[in-house]
Amino acid sequence: MTALPDARLDQLLARHAEIEHALSASPDAETYVRLSREFSDLGPLIDSVKALRATERELKDARALADDPAGDREMAALAQEEAAELDARLERLALAVRLALLPKDAMDERGVIVEVRAGTGGDEAALFAGDLFRMYERFAALNGWSVEVLSTTEGAAGGYKEIVAALHGNGAYAKLKFESGVHRVQRVPETEGSGRIHTSAATVAVLPEVEDVDIAINEADLRIDVFRASGAGGQHVNKTESAVRITHLPTGTVVAVQDERSQHKNKARAMGMLRARLYDAEREKRDSARASERKLQVGSGDRSERIRTYNFPQGRVTDHRIGLTLHKLPEILAGDALGELVDALTTEYQAALLAEAESSGWGER
Repeated sequence: MTALPDARLDQLLARHAEIEHALSASPDAETYVRLSREFSDLGPLIDSVKALRATERELKDARALADDPAGDREMAALAQEEAAELDARLERLALAVRLALLPKDAMDERGVIVEVRAGTGGDEAALFAGDLFRMYERFAALNGWSVEVLSTTEGAAGGYKEIVAALHGNGAYAKLKFESGVHRVQRVPETEGSGRIHTSAATVAVLPEVEDVDIAINEADLRIDVFRASGAGGQHVNKTESAVRITHLPTGTVVAVQDERSQHKNKARAMGMLRARLYDAEREKRDSARASERKLQVGSGDRSERIRTYNFPQGRVTDHRIGLTLHKLPEILAGDALGELVDALTTEYQAALLAEAESSGWGER
């Protein structure tokens, strides 16, 4: 087992005690909020460190008793059993401490904006995009998140050419951030008379929900156009200019929303989408700059990377980044088993981060 950075752990224990003392001194409201947040963030790590240190002491005592040549044989045997149990517990606690020491993604606890677009494959790709969106919708329900559809363009034969939705819920980004990329499907379309398997694709982008304070947008950099909504909607479609298109002039980023009858609501939704895309572009730029130093197998966020294949004839789903195949295609598309893929990707990502942290001597939390 790789040695833990004990000096760093001592610093964090001291900092936790220092914050606890400062909070008990009734600081002003702003300081209280800031310190409370830091105290809360450190809490899980401190609990793990204290449990680790206590277990180390117990293990030392148990081994001393087991190795005492003058001791009672029966007591020594019991101490040996206890030492084995404590050793296993110590390994689990050490892993928990390592994971707690890893740098946190500031966006992990945020909700997400999920964009699903049909790729190659025509009508079949649009149907598959619909399948993927329903998978995320059901997964959201299982996690207690709410789903708000922001924008849709339906396919001619069903499904979606494009659908954008906000999934509001604590920790949604942490669970779904590895879904970005190209998803490929292999199946026989219902319209295929000869039974030939077709390959189609859809792209998924998962962006964290961004607040005003996360990214500054100058109103002067925006061009806002209003127009009449197209598609279904009866007489309203022809009479009201409720659809909104916002162009961010410096980057050329364009977002458009027409699903609501209220121009005000459509503008608010469009601004949320714009903030998320601009923030994501900035993150991607920063990550690309670090790519030569830090290349993790999972989490590159490359939209052009083929990340997963859904093979209907064989009932399997393969995630190509970690080489994992699950023969649970119906359960995954139903959202029920998507968590298994999410957990495997998260574990792989944490393992890569751990290897990187340990090779660099951990550094600062």
